[in-house]
Amino acid sequence: MSAKSPAPSGASTTAHSRGVGLALLVVASAQLMLVLDDSIANIALPSVQNELRISPANLPWVINAYILAFGGLLLFGGRLGDLFGRQRILQIGIGLFTLSSGVAAIAPTGPVLVAARAIQGLGAALTAPNALALIATTFPAGEARNKALALYGAMSGLGVTVGLLLGGVLTGTLGWRWVFFINIPIGLALLAGTRILVDAPRHAGRLDLPGAVTGTGGIAAIVFAIIHGGEQGWADPMTLIAFGLAAVLLPAFIIIESRTTDPMLPLRLFRDRNCTGSYLSMLFVSFGPMGTFYLLTLYMQHILEYGPVQTGLAWLPFGAGIILSAGFASKLVLRIAPRIVAVAGILVSTGAILWLSTTTPDSGYVQHLMVGIFAVAVGFGLSFVPLTLTAVTGVRPEDSGIASALLNSAQQIGVALGIAALSTISVTTTESRLQNALASLREARSAGNTDAAATAGQAIVDGYTTALSSGAVILAAAALIVALMVTARPQQAAERA
Repeated sequence: MSAKSPAPSGASTTAHSRGVGLALLVVASAQLMLVLDDSIANIALPSVQNELRISPANLPWVINAYILAFGGLLLFGGRLGDLFGRQRILQIGIGLFTLSSGVAAIAPTGPVLVAARAIQGLGAALTAPNALALIATTFPAGEARNKALALYGAMSGLGVTVGLLLGGVLTGTLGWRWVFFINIPIGLALLAGTRILVDAPRHAGRLDLPGAVTGTGGIAAIVFAIIHGGEQGWADPMTLIAFGLAAVLLPAFIIIESRTTDPMLPLRLFRDRNCTGSYLSMLFVSFGPMGTFYLLTLYMQHILEYGPVQTGLAWLPFGAGIILSAGFASKLVLRIAPRIVAVAGILVSTGAILWLSTTTPDSGYVQHLMVGIFAVAVGFGLSFVPLTLTAVTGVRPEDSGIASALLNSAQQIGVALGIAALSTISVTTTESRLQNALASLREARSAGNTDAAATAGQAIVDGYTTALSSGAVILAAAALIVALMVTARPQQAAERA
């Protein structure tokens, strides 16, 4: 009997390794699907507008409805997972996301499409924090968990790149509705795969409804104010009302959470300087690269006159940089303090964005843009993995879902803030140089007036480069926050202790 025991043991190990690999594929694919939807619809907007006759004022809500629901409901989704089972809430989230993708794909009018996008955001808010929290229960601490976090982080950057490329290909060949149809087979496959994930025990407690209402409302108000302010101006009445609502709801949320026995957001999470530093720095880290992504995409289309597919291809170095650096970071944090890895990554991204802020209308892609894009991605990947690790490592098991949701919230709000703020800086700078510069550029090109086209193009690029310089300053602030607040030791030393 004893002579035969090694065979079953080996078979069991092989089966376990295969199961862990499949679980990693499910978690990474879920994150890829959610982040991909942040960008895939951008390329399709002109086609959507033409077919559904959506006004220019309402068109941005095809994107913003998703971001608003996603960012505003993340804390709620994380708490639901803690109380009712992360695997179950993850499955409900993927199911909602898949169903609403089908509704968006067949939407007959603009309002139906916007409503479907909002439901997609709800599905994403239920999925994202619970997928990240399930990493802790599915993968053992150490190298296996770090690799899972690295791949999870890589999907965050890769999804944006793949979204633009895939959006351009699908819109150009099959039509805009396929940017939503594509989610259906992916979602169904993920639903089947979620059964292999290892769920954590449910935690006793009740849903904190007052906290859920004030917290979700406050975060949604901030995200709305950021989005609306970037489009309509920071002095617009709706922008001011939204900021005012957030100023009322968020303090009320903190008071409620400090007094209730079963809070939606345990304030004890902020007593850990590593967690607090990770959340704050992730907010600013997401601000810089994603704002850069937005501005350079406009530069490629308006100045270099790239088409949708060509723009997507131009961002492939970003995906490559994320994958390489995230894998490298997962090994570094075993030997070097996460703070050092994160600060180094943020400084690399800062330097790369400063390099990109020297862009001119005549800058070449290979010699200038590609180098900067790759370096921004490398820095982002190096910083994302250690910040994810320090944000969710060491928290109580009953808090892991909400800790993951906080990190995702910081990232989503950072993305919204970065795009809105840097876009506003860019537009304001350009308008100070030349009124209606983009229209002037198009008219000059049509008329063959090279001097007028050069003047208009320079005004637009001045806006982009000024905004990029501002983004670099924000990233430098993120590096300072990490250096001062994140004090976690290398994971191997922590495990030995």
